[in-house]
Amino acid sequence: MEKTVRKLQQYSGRLSARIGRIPSKRAAAYAGILLAVSLVPILWLGRYNVMCIDDYNYGVKVHDAWLATGSVGQAVRAAWQKNMENYQNWQGTYISCFLMALCPMNFRYDAAWTVPFLMIGMFATSTFVLGRHILYKWLGADKAGSAFVMFMLLFMFYQVLEAPFEGIYWYNGATHYVLMESVWFFTLTAILAGLWAQKKSQGILLCIVATVLSVIVGGGNLVTALQAEILMALLVLYAAVANRRKIAVALLPFLTGSIGFLVNTLAPGNALRGSVDADEGYSAVVSILLSFYNGVVFIIRWTSPFVILVWLLLMPVLWKLMKRSARAFRHPVLVTAGAFCLLSAMFTPTLYALGTVGLSRVDDIIQMVYYLCLIMVTAYWFGYFAHRSEYAADSADQRDGEVLRAEKDRLPAGETFGLFLEKTGGRLTAVCLLLMLTMWVCTADKNTYTSVSALRSLVNGEGRTFYEEAMERHELYVDESIMEVEIRPYSARPALFDFDDLTKETGNWLNLAVTEYFHKTYVKLVEEAE
Repeated sequence: MEKTVRKLQQYSGRLSARIGRIPSKRAAAYAGILLAVSLVPILWLGRYNVMCIDDYNYGVKVHDAWLATGSVGQAVRAAWQKNMENYQNWQGTYISCFLMALCPMNFRYDAAWTVPFLMIGMFATSTFVLGRHILYKWLGADKAGSAFVMFMLLFMFYQVLEAPFEGIYWYNGATHYVLMESVWFFTLTAILAGLWAQKKSQGILLCIVATVLSVIVGGGNLVTALQAEILMALLVLYAAVANRRKIAVALLPFLTGSIGFLVNTLAPGNALRGSVDADEGYSAVVSILLSFYNGVVFIIRWTSPFVILVWLLLMPVLWKLMKRSARAFRHPVLVTAGAFCLLSAMFTPTLYALGTVGLSRVDDIIQMVYYLCLIMVTAYWFGYFAHRSEYAADSADQRDGEVLRAEKDRLPAGETFGLFLEKTGGRLTAVCLLLMLTMWVCTADKNTYTSVSALRSLVNGEGRTFYEEAMERHELYVDESIMEVEIRPYSARPALFDFDDLTKETGNWLNLAVTEYFHKTYVKLVEEAE
C-alpha cells in the first residue's frame, strides 16, 4: 500500500511539473481539443434526431405553405402569420414564436440533425465570446488563459447539462431559450466591448449591433428578457458614473430592448392565455422572495462533485491570471451579491406566471449563467486577495526579516489560500484533472454525463434503431392512402431523447399535433398484439 501511495505521489509530481511547463496557448489548445472531442458523440447522435412535440404545433402552417408552393418566401410569410396569431391569442414572444415556426424539418423532415449543430454552435460560441471578453478586458487576464478557462467551463457545462434533449436536440424548446440566451450573450458582449472601444467608429458599430440584437432579446422568453433588462440598466448606471461619453453604447440598446420587452409582455395573447391557464403564479413580492430561496437550492443542486473538480482545477489558473492583472478589484462583496441577485432573478418569471420552478428547458440557461457567475466571482475574489497580498508584501519588504515573517503569518485566509495555490497549483490541477477524467470516463451510470450517454447510444445501436423506426412512422404519416394511422411504440430510444411519445388516446394533445400536421383522421399508438 505504501509503495502504491509513493508511486502515485511520484506520478502526480511528474505530471504537475509537466503541466506547469505547458505554455498558456498550448494549454488552451488542449482544452479546446477536449471540448471538441466531448462534443463529437453529442453531435453524432444528432444524426438520429427527429421532429417532435411542439415542432408540429408551431410548424403546421409553414409546412403546408411549403408543400403547396415550394416557396421559401411563402413559408416565411406563413411563419409570420402564425406568429401574429400567437401574439393575439397565446403569447407575446414575437421573435421566438416566429423562429419556432421556421423549424428546418418543415422543409425537409430528415433535417433534424442540423438542430444540435445550431444550438451548440450558437450557445457555446456566445458563451465563450462573452466569458473570454469579461476575463480579458474587464478582469485583466491574458487571452490564452481566458480561452483555457472558457473551454474547460464549456466542457463541464455540456457534461452536466440539466436537460440535454431540450437544450440541444429539440428545436422548439432550444430555440425559445438556448438560442435566445445566445443572442443575449452576443448583445451583452457587444455592449461591454463598446464601453471599452478606443475608436469612435468601432463604438458606433458595436452600439448598432447591440441595439438591433436587444430588440430580438426583448421578443424572446421572459427569463432571458428580464435578465437583459436588469443588466442593461446596471450598465447604463455604470456608464453614467464611470464614462459618460460612452453612455449611448449602453443606453440605446437598453431603450430598444425595453420597448421590445414591453411589446412582449403587453401582448393580448398573454392575458388571454392567463385567463384559460389553470396554473396560478405567486404575487410579485412572494415570487422575488422565493427566487432567492431557489437560487440557493439550485446552486447546491448544480454544484456536483464533477463541477467541484473542474472548479478546483481552474483555481490555480485563475489565481495566476488575476495576480498578473492590472485591474482594481475593490468590491468583491458587491460583485458577489450582484451575481447572486442576477441568478435568482431568473427564477422570478416562472414563479410569477406559473407558480413553479424547475422547468428543464429554462434551467439549462440558468445553469450556464450560474457557472459563468461562479467563475467570474471566483476570479474577482482572487484578484482582490492577490492585490492585497502584493500590497502587504511591498510594505513588509521595508522591515527586517522577523517583521516580514510576522506580517505573512497574519495574512488573511484568502491570501493564505493564494499562497497555497502558488506552491501547489500544478499538483492540484494535475490531481483534479485525473480525477475529473476518471469520473467522466468510468462513471457507473453511463447516462450521467452527456457525451458518455450519447456514445453509449451510438455504440449499442439505440440511436440507429430509434431513427429507423421514426422514419417508418413518417412513411405512414405521408402516405395519402392511410388516414387512420396506428403506430407501434419505439423498441429502443437514446436516453438523451427523453421526450414524451404519442399515446393510445387519439385526443391527446401530442397525437392531435401530429394528426393536424399530416392531415390525418387520427394518429394513435397501439401495442404489438393489436
